[in-house]
Amino acid sequence: MTTDYQKNSISLTGAVSMGTGVMIGAGIFALTGQIAELAGTWFPLSFLVGAVVTFFSAYSYIKMSNAYPSAGGIAMILEKAYGPGVVAASASLLMAFSMVINESLVARTFGTYTLQLFGTENTKLLVPVLGVGLIVFAFLVNISGNRSIGLFSLIMALLKIGGIALFGIAALWASGLQFEPSKSEVDYPLAGFVASVALSILAFKGFTTITNSGAEIVDPHRNVGRAIVISVSICVVVYLLVAFAVGSNLTIPEIIQAKDYSLAQAAKPALGQAGFYLTIVLAIVATASGLLASVFAVSRMLAMLTNMKLIPHSHFGMAGRIQKHTLVYTVVVAALLTIFFDLSRIASLGVFFYLVMDIVIHWGVFRNLRHDIGARGSILLSAISLDTIVLAVFVVMKIRTDMAIVVTAAVATIAVFAFEYWFLSNRKITSHER
Repeated sequence: MTTDYQKNSISLTGAVSMGTGVMIGAGIFALTGQIAELAGTWFPLSFLVGAVVTFFSAYSYIKMSNAYPSAGGIAMILEKAYGPGVVAASASLLMAFSMVINESLVARTFGTYTLQLFGTENTKLLVPVLGVGLIVFAFLVNISGNRSIGLFSLIMALLKIGGIALFGIAALWASGLQFEPSKSEVDYPLAGFVASVALSILAFKGFTTITNSGAEIVDPHRNVGRAIVISVSICVVVYLLVAFAVGSNLTIPEIIQAKDYSLAQAAKPALGQAGFYLTIVLAIVATASGLLASVFAVSRMLAMLTNMKLIPHSHFGMAGRIQKHTLVYTVVVAALLTIFFDLSRIASLGVFFYLVMDIVIHWGVFRNLRHDIGARGSILLSAISLDTIVLAVFVVMKIRTDMAIVVTAAVATIAVFAFEYWFLSNRKITSHER
């Protein structure tokens, strides 16, 4: 059973394209409306605060990736911080699940925007059908190899970043260059704004895609960190530009009403029907490239966890490399989530899993590795504090509005830790018997 990683198969440009592909695919199209629903009038600032928190979080990943680049980046960090035990395995699985959840989020966004082309009302059935179709397409492209992925990601990233930036500039121009969101008669509490930051962080979490592909990146000791900083910086500019454009053309109630396709709706008053359709095309391009990059990264992470013997693996009769098997597992789970969960609940699950894993990583690096990699303890503790505050407020908000998803996230997290405890305990017993 081999992973067959292709060293030096992803350039710095390709890594940046991969990171921006995942982030922009999920962030600006899938989450803008949901962030506005929580943050209210000044929802664009939620993206800015989310970027600040993300840069604090990225510090641990950059420091660790510069020292130990790996194709299973997150798993490697956790294994070095905690050893090959329950904590490392469980937190790695939480990260993998959050990435798969992100894939289903992007897939449903693709379906939602695509249906706007036809004005169909049967969204409950067709959104998951289109989403699953995109997931299958991403699988087929991924099995063609890293070079194809890098080229495809680069082309898609250039198209969507340029197109989305033009949309933002044109929409702001049409609104009279008013860098101020439309007024709202509703007062939104500070807690809502803080909770919205959790979703904004989710919009930036795609930078971990770069970490998880470290072994394939050219000159990884330098380029992993550079790719993360560049991709997050690009996304900050794009998110703010588009968020202000949406807020300048739609009221908050209008954004919330069309929260699953708010960018397309914002294009109507600013750019007319042609702008509406062009924005939908941009959304399709963005979500397709985002899903493609995410499937690539999570399959590599699962392969790494398998080789580290932290998760079980079964061929299920499949031939070929282990990456092919993990690709299949990834797309199957993503497809099931796409079918059974709506956008809001998918995003909430992603927030829970990702922030819990992120806190675990920062604590492990702070406690056991900061001296080895030359990391500043104050920055690590700041990252932990920011994540904890945002997660706590988000949980409280969700308890009030959707207790079921909080229970689902808590039960799933406990189940992951319990499963890993059982699996690793049985593995040790089997090893001793041999």
